[in-house]
Amino acid sequence: MSSKVKKFLESFDSLNTAEQREAAAQILRRTAVMDSPPLTDDDLVSMAEELFLQLDAEEAANESTSSR
Repeated sequence: MSSKVKKFLESFDSLNTAEQREAAAQILRRTAVMDSPPLTDDDLVSMAEELFLQLDAEEAANESTSSR
């Protein structure tokens, strides 16, 4: 992930829920008109793996802070 994308996501995370929904809706509208090739099964598996690893890390972090 590029540093620009990381910064964008950090900015997104700092928004309140209503602003996040508004931003997500705008991103979906803009990407719906992009001429992108369909995702392959490998693309989807890779993204799912990245997401699950991130969720596992967050869960582990939450468990370590709640056990204090």
